[in-house]
Amino acid sequence: MAYTLRGRIESRIAAALAPLVAGCILALVLQAWWPVELAGLMLGVGLLFDAAYHRLVPYQPGWAALPLGLLELGAIMGLARVLDVGAPLWAALAFYAGSWLLAQTLGHAVFPLARLSYGEDGGELGRAGGGLAAGALAVLAAAGGIAWATQPPVVHLAAGVHEGPLVLDHSQELVGVPGTVVRGGIVVTADDVTIRDVTVIGGEHGIQVESAERVLLERVSVLDATLDGINVRRSQVTIRDCSISMLGREFGQGIDISFTADLEPSVIENCQLAGGQEGIFLGSVHAMARDNHVRATTLRGITVTEMSTASVEENTVEDSLGIGIYCSDYSMCDISENSVTGIRPDHESSDSMREGYGIVSHYWAHAEVADNEVSRSPHVWGEFSDAYIIFE
Repeated sequence: MAYTLRGRIESRIAAALAPLVAGCILALVLQAWWPVELAGLMLGVGLLFDAAYHRLVPYQPGWAALPLGLLELGAIMGLARVLDVGAPLWAALAFYAGSWLLAQTLGHAVFPLARLSYGEDGGELGRAGGGLAAGALAVLAAAGGIAWATQPPVVHLAAGVHEGPLVLDHSQELVGVPGTVVRGGIVVTADDVTIRDVTVIGGEHGIQVESAERVLLERVSVLDATLDGINVRRSQVTIRDCSISMLGREFGQGIDISFTADLEPSVIENCQLAGGQEGIFLGSVHAMARDNHVRATTLRGITVTEMSTASVEENTVEDSLGIGIYCSDYSMCDISENSVTGIRPDHESSDSMREGYGIVSHYWAHAEVADNEVSRSPHVWGEFSDAYIIFE
C-alpha cells in the first residue's frame, strides 16, 4: 500500500494506543516503569522510522512488514540499552512481538474494514485518526506525569565524613559528590534504591543489601570493610563502576552475591577489586560478571558455585593465589573472553586444584569456555570431581 505521511503517523499512533494502555497496567502490576518506558520508546522509534519510510519506501508491500519490524526492533533494543530501560530481555521481546502482531492485524484487517477507503486514503483514518492519536498521546502524557511524580526521593550527601551505618529502608537515591565518605557502612533493605558516588570506609560489610530488588550501586568505593566490600543476600542488584580494596583482610571478599537464583539476574560490571580471599563470589545466583578487574586474591579470583547460572566474560584476573576463575557445585558457567594471568600455586595447600589453574570446573559443574587468555600460570585449565569443560 502507498501510505501518505499522515496515514503512516495516524496508523502508527492508533496502533500504539493498546500497547500504551497495556504498559500502564503492567507497570501497576509489576510496580516497575519499564513497560511504559518501552511502549513510549516503541512509539517514538516508530514515528522516526515512518518519516524515513515516507521517502525511502513510498509503496510498502505487505511482506515488507517483517524486515522493517526487525529493523525497528534492533533500534529499540539498542536505545533501551543506552537509555538504561530496565526491561528483562524476554519480557521486552514478548511485549514488542505482541505489539507488532496487533499493529499488523489492525493495519491489514481492522482499519480497512472500519474505514473502507483506508487503502485509497493512504492509511489515513479521517476523524477517528485525530481522536485515537489524542487518546494515545494523553495516555502517554498521563503515565509520564505519574512516573515523574512518583520517582524516589533524591538524598544528596555533601562532601565530608558521615557517620554510619546508614540504613536505607525505603525507595530513594543516595547521591554523593567528590569527597563524600560514609564511615561504618550502608545497609539497604528496600526495593528501588540507588547509591551513587559515595565512598564507604569500615563496617563489617561496606555496603549490605538484604531482601531488596532493583538496587543500583554505581561509582561506589569501599575501603577497610571487615568481611565483604559489598554483601548481597536474597536481592537483585546492578553494581557498576565500583572500586573495592580488601588488601590486608585475611577473610574478606570483594563482592559476595548469594541466594538470588529465583530473582532477575544481578550484574557486576567494570569494577576494580583488589585483595581478600575472593574478588567476586557468586553462590546460588543468576548473574553476570563482565569487564571487571580482579587482582591479588588469596583463594580464588572469581567464584561461581552452589548451582548458579552465570556468565563470566571480558574480565581480567591477575596475580591471584591458587585459582583464577572457578565454576563449581552443579553450576552452569559461560566463561568467555577473559584474561587470566599470574595465577600462583598455593604451596601451603594439599588441594590439587590450587596448583595455579587459570580456569577450574569442579564437582559436576558445566563450564562452557571460549576465547580466554591464560598466561604466566602453571596450568591453563582443570576438571575435577566429575565436572567438565566444553571448549567452543
